[in-house]
Amino acid sequence: MSTRDLYTTAPSAPGWQVPATGAARFSWEYEEGRERLLALYQKGKDKQWDGATRIDWDLDVDPYDPLGTPDEVLTLHGTRHWAKMTEKDKGDLRRHYASWQFSQFLHGEQGAMICAARIVESVPDLDAKFYSATQTMDEARHAEIYGRFLHDKIGMLYPINDNLRSLLDDTLRDSRWDMPYLGMQVLIEGLALAAFGMIRDTTDKPLPKQILAYVMQDEARHVAFGRMALRDYYKQLSDAELREREEFVIEGCYLMRDRLRGVEVLDNFGIPRKEAEELTEQSEFLHLFRKLLFSRIVPCVKDIGLWGERLQKAYLDMGVFDLGDSNLDLLMTQDEEIAERLDAERFAKEERARVTEVADAIAAGAAEA
Repeated sequence: MSTRDLYTTAPSAPGWQVPATGAARFSWEYEEGRERLLALYQKGKDKQWDGATRIDWDLDVDPYDPLGTPDEVLTLHGTRHWAKMTEKDKGDLRRHYASWQFSQFLHGEQGAMICAARIVESVPDLDAKFYSATQTMDEARHAEIYGRFLHDKIGMLYPINDNLRSLLDDTLRDSRWDMPYLGMQVLIEGLALAAFGMIRDTTDKPLPKQILAYVMQDEARHVAFGRMALRDYYKQLSDAELREREEFVIEGCYLMRDRLRGVEVLDNFGIPRKEAEELTEQSEFLHLFRKLLFSRIVPCVKDIGLWGERLQKAYLDMGVFDLGDSNLDLLMTQDEEIAERLDAERFAKEERARVTEVADAIAAGAAEA
């Protein structure tokens, strides 16, 4: 079935075009490179994997409860609308929310793939081009996986959120080579990592847990790459140039904060837009969720050297300033360890099943003899 047939609201066009600006840069220096970045490039090569085989796609998913979402986290829970809903309605609501979340993940991953390709083209240093080439493949894999989950397991997609689209547009239109790093590696990837992590750590469903854990293992490298490259570059910029980047971060963070409402879902349940926005603002879970989503962004922004007074005031206004002291390296290490532990548990279980199967076959053969 065509993806277009699965959208809750059909996109107005089959695709989206963003005019490209900036220069394609070649480097004739093939030997020298930053040791840390080349080590990350080697890790990126070593850690490539196939989403068709590493993930167990035979696992069943209930499309009406794909993530094991508790009723209490649904925006309509406890409202007058909830009281009128049947169990079927509640299942439909869970399906729509999961579809909305994973659809934004899917669209974001396609944006990440295009941004990574743009970095290959525009970044001046060959070591960064090398790593970005591995990231482009990573992002293609992620888009493939999220698309398959939505198609095969949920059977429903949502169009790209307007605010995510706006941030991608700003990121891709800017001619400065560092902006795809800042917009994608720091803001969009940082937000995605936090969202992935919240679902990974709370879902009791094995398939989405696998998908998120393995994607996050890749994303931990991507954020490390963005931090490394931008930290080096931003040390060279003037105060005026740093302020320009900080303004971009401020605008992007407000856009993403406002993106995280899911009012499109409530639209599909007949809730007027104004009331839907009010309900999302009243949701205690969404307040917590939106704050935690900045747990990867704020420390990264501080780490790369964008920490001016106006930016700090914006984070105070958003209630996320204190996240600047989070240990980002520890979070990334945990992301990698969780994926590796999940692999170990799965393969140990499969090995036990094979041993049991062989023992049963031997026992059956002995009985026949």
